[in-house]
This record gives sequence, C-alpha cells and structure tokens, in this order.
Amino acid sequence: MKKIMFQHFIVFLFITACSTKDDLHASPEPKNPTDAHPVVKADATYNVLVKGNITYGEGLAHDGQSSSTTPIPLKLDLYEPDNALGNRPVFMFMHGGSFRGGSRKKAEIVAMGNYFASRGWVFLSIDYRASLVLGNIYTGVAPQEWIDESNNNAQMVAMYTAPRDAKAALRWIVANAATYHINTDYITIGGGSAGAITAVGVGVSADEDFRDEMSTTEDPTLLSTNLTATYNIRTIVDFWGSDSVLSVHESVYGHNRFDSNDPELFIIHGTEDKRLVPYSGSLDLIDIYESIGVYAKLAPIEGRAHGPWDATVDGKSLSDLTFDFLVERQKLTVEN
Repeated sequence: MKKIMFQHFIVFLFITACSTKDDLHASPEPKNPTDAHPVVKADATYNVLVKGNITYGEGLAHDGQSSSTTPIPLKLDLYEPDNALGNRPVFMFMHGGSFRGGSRKKAEIVAMGNYFASRGWVFLSIDYRASLVLGNIYTGVAPQEWIDESNNNAQMVAMYTAPRDAKAALRWIVANAATYHINTDYITIGGGSAGAITAVGVGVSADEDFRDEMSTTEDPTLLSTNLTATYNIRTIVDFWGSDSVLSVHESVYGHNRFDSNDPELFIIHGTEDKRLVPYSGSLDLIDIYESIGVYAKLAPIEGRAHGPWDATVDGKSLSDLTFDFLVERQKLTVEN
C-alpha cells in the first residue's frame, strides 16, 4: 500500500491513486458463517428505543490555554428495537466532518439509526475526538511520532484519535453485549466521509494499532475503555471514504495492514467526488481487496459528488442498499 505523506494532503488530506478495477470482487461465501444467524425484518416493524448521551470511555484533549491534557467524555447514542429477541446484530456508525468536527446526531444518521433498529439491529452513532475538541496543543493526545509526521496539522492528529476512540466504542459494545442482547459475531462498523475513513482504518488495522502506541501511564483514559474486551468486525460499510488513515499509519510505522483476514467491505461513493475524498480512492480500495482475496462491493452513485445522502440506486436508498449487503453477506434471516 502506498505511503501518503503530509504534503500530499490537500483540503481534506486525502489523495488516492486511480484504479481501473470493476466495482465487484466476487467471493463464493461470506466469512465466518455461523448457524446462529440473527433474525431481522424486511420492513420497519419494531418501535425504536433511543438511549442518548451514553459515555463509552474517556480521551485526552487540551483546553486551548495550557499544555496539560484533560480527560473528556466520549459519547454515543444507541438505537435498539423494542423486541424480546436475544440475538441481535449490531451496526456502529461514525459521522463525517473532515476530522475537524461533526456530530453523531446528524439528521441522516439519526434516520439511519431508526431504519436499522426498526428492522432488528442495535445501531450506535458515536462521537470521537476531532480536531476542534483537541485544542491547539497535541502533545499527549497522540503519539509523538504521529504528531511529528503530521507537522502539527490538527486534522492529521485527529486521524489518530478518531480510530483510537472508535476502537474504544467497539470494546464498549462487547462489554455491554449482554445488556443489549447483541450477537458479537455480527458486528458491522461504518461511517460517512471521515467516519468511513476511520471505519476502514479500524476494520483493517491490527488490534494493537491506535491503542498500544501510548501506555496507560501516558494516557490514563485508556483504563476507562474496557481494555480486556476483544471484538471481531464482520463487515465495513464505507460511504465516500478511503484508506487514508491506514496510509498515514504506514507512513509512521511502516506496517501494511491489509490481509486476507480483513472484514468484507461495502462502498457507496459518488463518481464525481473529486475534491474532498476522490472516487478514485474507492476504486483503489476495490483493487486492494481483490489483491488480498476478500469480498468487496462498490455501489457507484453516478454523477454525484461528495456526500450524496439522498441518492438512490435502482430505487433503493443508501440504507436499503446497505441492508441488502448485510443480509446477503452475513446470511441474516429476513422475516416479513
């Protein structure tokens, strides 16, 4: 995988190489089949219970006035179906915002949470530390080698804290799986834009990445993030993202993390996205997935630029398309 250095990051920090691969790399069967397939509904069936403002851990930030770090709470909103089933799949989603800001309460994500929870998923929308909450001093919030690579660029520093926090949220899911009747064999992570870039980084990277580069002495907030919990991500859902987090990680640490054990990947991307997170980056990801022999599918949104939340393909919304992919590849049981 190519290295992307700081000077190549323009506006959104993400430039990726073009690829000429098709939008589908076929594989005969989904990974890790199991007999205990969760049951989901074809249509909105269940009332949705929303539990907002849940703290899933803490992370360090600066207050913008001193050089010392301060712990801040990391929050998520949880959407669950009002049913008695004890075998629910889970879908964790991360907002976009150029690694500067954004919100877990974005209207399109709220709608997506209700869509999946009403059909039987537990859906979580998480916030993570973007540059606007990190302050203007980065010592202590990310490894020094990452800060040095970024040349103190705030958004690149946040490209470390975002996956660090997302992994903490995944550990929270596992630690609380019994409470919310979650089947942890069916974990999907996804996001839009910066959130998708984070999801790809989290799904492909090794367990220790974005966790062990800083010790609990350097960052005591790690102790609040269920460090003993382990997880296995089954599927990555990527709305207009790229592999940029992994590219920076490789630049800093020299590790190419793509391999045949990676989660399956579903990408939705506008073909005219050329300025923020270029469509060519998704073609590149399909190329990489073909090379490692893992199933990936790209649903191009023809003629659309960045963030086409309202788009449809063959009359299907983004949530419909994602539903179909998860049901097919995870072999979920669908009831009317």
